[in-house]
Amino acid sequence: MKFLRLTEIPSAVATIAGWYFDHWGHYIPGETLAATEVRLRSYLNPEGMPLMVVALDGDDIVGAAQLKFREMDIYPEREHWLGGVFVRPTHRGKHLASQLVTKIADIAKAWQFPALFLQTERLDGGLYARLGWKACEQVTYKGNRVLVMVRTLTE
Repeated sequence: MKFLRLTEIPSAVATIAGWYFDHWGHYIPGETLAATEVRLRSYLNPEGMPLMVVALDGDDIVGAAQLKFREMDIYPEREHWLGGVFVRPTHRGKHLASQLVTKIADIAKAWQFPALFLQTERLDGGLYARLGWKACEQVTYKGNRVLVMVRTLTE
């Protein structure tokens, strides 16, 4: 398995946009595949955020995760977020999502971010709880019940 930043493999945008649109597009009123793809092009930023880590199995794009800024507007004080963790169904169950989450957390830690947040529909925390993320609170955000979690990155 190889992990690259999206800037190193810009041709992955179309594939990842398809995954994101199919999986999460219904949450955004009026969303289109083209709009998802346009939004993901902002992750082609060679320096800083937002950024995306892409997992490759040989030449096959098999997963992705994002490091973003202020994902939930109800928390302006919570700046740095993990998001968009997705693994192609054929590659699930191989700890790939865990590796993607760790790669994003390692980048955030190297950049000396004090903490990283995420939101998940898994109200028990699922994978993130198993990886040591702590629940902050459950909220209804844009009509969906989610669990907000945090991982402290500083000692």
